[in-house]
Formats: sequence, structure tokens, C-alpha cells
Amino acid sequence: MSPAGFDLPAPREGIGRRLSDALTRHGRLLTLLLLTPPLLWLGLIYLGSLFVFLAQSIFSIDPFSGMIVREPTTATLIELFRPANFDIVRRTVLVAAAVTGLCALLAFPIAYYAARYAGPKVKAGFYLAVMMPLWSSYLVKVYGWKLLLAKEGAIGWFAGRLGLGGALDAWLALPVVGGPSLSVSYTGMVLTFTYLWLPFMILPIQAALERVPPHLIEAAGDLGASPGLVFRTVILPLAMPGVVAGAIFTFSLTLGDYIVPQIIGTSALVLGQAVYTLQGTAGNIPLAAAFSLVPILVMALFLTIARRTGAFDAL
Repeated sequence: MSPAGFDLPAPREGIGRRLSDALTRHGRLLTLLLLTPPLLWLGLIYLGSLFVFLAQSIFSIDPFSGMIVREPTTATLIELFRPANFDIVRRTVLVAAAVTGLCALLAFPIAYYAARYAGPKVKAGFYLAVMMPLWSSYLVKVYGWKLLLAKEGAIGWFAGRLGLGGALDAWLALPVVGGPSLSVSYTGMVLTFTYLWLPFMILPIQAALERVPPHLIEAAGDLGASPGLVFRTVILPLAMPGVVAGAIFTFSLTLGDYIVPQIIGTSALVLGQAVYTLQGTAGNIPLAAAFSLVPILVMALFLTIARRTGAFDAL
């Protein structure tokens, strides 16, 4: 019997079917309906609360009563340029820059090996090894590093066994980077941040190196360029967008973190700690909001520069 011989019932024209047909015919309406809930959440809940908080920076705090004076003023923003407050900004930016530079130095050879020499099985293990630290608790990793960096910790013990105890003590005696121990110094803070954010630097660099055409490297070698010259003139410029893409993560994450400096490091405040202390313990919400503007402005400048390097293509 041919298919034409079957007497099939006509499909029901219910509300759901008519609505589905209408959405199929109007693709833009379907896209709008799908995007409306997340955009409302982002716009009203996240950005709305952020703007309300940042708007407090145009107010000031009464020095006698401690109450917020809700009259527009620039005094709170100008207060950021006081030496003590400006030192907090400068200190945080320098720590973030140091972490970013160290991450780039450590990540590049790892990413280069994975992109140019690792086979399929080794590359799978590489991804697993890079991502596995991200699966553990943030606080567990930080407190683990505090134990490692302590004066009686594993790093100090290994340094003593290798005869490097004197070199470690000499480093800790330096005025800026040193301290009573690695766990109470900027060195320990930078090392901990580097461990935490290193995967965010490795993966963008590895992705950028994967896109470097092998024939360009071979052509440079055929033309007589040394390996060092090939690296400086071919590989590094083409991989630079990946480096900058990784720097976006490492720099911004360090800039806003306040937990690591509370556990590891000196008593000097960084931006995240300043915001946390001012809006909580001190109750100076206008100054806390003014401090919150700093990383936003710094990252806006950083992203503007990164966009010109093509770093967003490596994200």
C-alpha cells in the first residue's frame, strides 16, 4: 500500500504550535526572548547594584557623626591622591604587574612545548595537569601555600638542605620584597598569586601558539635565522596576543583579590583590602566606592591597549 493510501489526521492547531510557528518565522523575536532574562539579570541585579555602590563616591562622610553626607562633592575622589591612599593604589598595581610578568615567564615555555612538540596523549595530559589545580578549593590552596612559605615550612627546609638558607635569608632581608618569612612578605604573596592564576596564562598562550603557521618558522630557518632570532621575530610577535590575553586574566584577578593579602603578605593594604575594610569595619562607604573605581579605570585602560594588540582573538 502506498503512503498516499493512509488517512493521516491533520495536526492540531493549538496555542503552543501557533506560538512555535510564530517564533520560527520571527527569528529576531525569538532571540530577544532568549536574551531578555540574562540581560535583565546582568543589567538590573549586577550592573545596577554596582552603579548604586559606585555612585556613593560622589558623597562624603561626616568626620564627627560618621554619617554619609548625601551632597555631591569631589572631596572623596580627591582623597584618593593622599599619600597613604595613593600608596595602596601603587602597591596593588605593582603586585599585579609582578604577578603577570612572572606568570608569562613561567607559562610561555610550558605552552610552547604543548603547542609545538606534545603528541595527542601528552597534550591531553597537559590539559588535565593545567586544569586540575582549578578544581580544588581556593582557600585550601592559599592556606597550603601559607604552610609552604612559613619559616619552618617545606620551602625553607629544602633551601637549608640545598645550602641555600643564606641566600633565602639575604632575600628576606631586602627592604621591599623581604620580611620575617616568605609567608609574611610580598615575595610570598606574588608566588601564591602566580600559582593561582598560572593556568589562566598558559591556556591563551598555548592557543595563540597553536595558530602560528609552522611554515613561517621553517622559512625563517631556511633563510639562515638563528633559533633566537626566529623566536624574537616570528614566534613571539605572533604569540603576543595570547600573552596579552592571559595578562588580562592575571592582572585583573590580582588587582581585585583581597583574600590572599589577608592570609599571606605584609600588613600593608591593597585595593581589595581597602574596599573591604572601609565599607565594613570603618563604615566609610564613599571612600570604599572611590577605591572601587580605581581597578575599573585601570582595567579599562588595560583592555583598550590589549584590544589594539588583537588579544581578544586569543581568548
